[in-house]
Amino acid sequence: MDTFALIVTIGVALGFTYTNGFHDSANAIATSVSTRALTPKAALAMAAVMNLAGAFLGSGVAKTVSKGLIETPHGRAGMGILFAALVGAIVWNLVTWYFGLPSSSSHALFGGMVGAALAGGITVYWSGVIEKVVIPMFVSPVVGLVVGYLVMLAILWMFRKSNPHKAKRGFRIAQTVSAAAMALGHGLQDAQKTMGIVVMALTIADVHDSDSIPIWVKFACAAMLSLGTYAGGWRIMRTLGRRIIELDPPQGFAAETTAASILYTTSYVFQAPVSTTHVITSAIMGVGATKRVKAVRWGVAKNIVAGWFITMPAAAIVAAVSYWIVALIF
Repeated sequence: MDTFALIVTIGVALGFTYTNGFHDSANAIATSVSTRALTPKAALAMAAVMNLAGAFLGSGVAKTVSKGLIETPHGRAGMGILFAALVGAIVWNLVTWYFGLPSSSSHALFGGMVGAALAGGITVYWSGVIEKVVIPMFVSPVVGLVVGYLVMLAILWMFRKSNPHKAKRGFRIAQTVSAAAMALGHGLQDAQKTMGIVVMALTIADVHDSDSIPIWVKFACAAMLSLGTYAGGWRIMRTLGRRIIELDPPQGFAAETTAASILYTTSYVFQAPVSTTHVITSAIMGVGATKRVKAVRWGVAKNIVAGWFITMPAAAIVAAVSYWIVALIF
């Protein structure tokens, strides 16, 4: 039964990674598709490959998830806690995907972990949650907004004397690089989050007793994220690519470059699991504000931000209910 529980939990973790991929594929490619720098199929294929590559570039975020947020649970009840946390995250991903709302898969997972841990009676490391999740949740969108605004201003100044049509053509080509960098950062961040959960499951089952991540775990999580990305998330892509602001190639390049830089910095310097959704969405808003403040559809932006704030509590509630159901059954 314990082996079966381990297999089921790992399977659900990989299922979450798949939903993360199609839910967040818009993060990597919405801007390049909306500016016609890449065709949708080419953009999805590129993002899938770069997500796969990014997953192998580090392990700091995975260690934060597996060690820094909740006490490592034990036994059958511990496996139930992980299972419930993943169910909470998957349910919220599907709900927000259905409504085309670019919420954070990462914060759905963290909310699920906290909710399931509280329901299961194990310790939540609130200092770690605040330092590694809540503070970055507030800071990273502000940084994305400000840096995106400044990067776009710099581009406008540097190319102020250029022929607009030639400049846009050049930035359309440059966007293939910035979109790839964004997809690489997405793989670096989001695949590692599931790796951390799988390592916790292996530890609970007493089949793994070190901080290292087995190569098969890296490959499985990377592959599922990549497959999910290739499946595409067209509902959310429309929101990011067109509903916030109509982007042109220079703006798309600026937003993607900003977001990718923040993802690499938080992964390697702070080992903080930030939301790729928050970063790219705020970067798009900052870039769009350089045209004129009213060019950004702030009503849409307000709905998106509201979704950010309810993601963790909503996923936590679903995870807690899921744990109670699992506890009753088993």
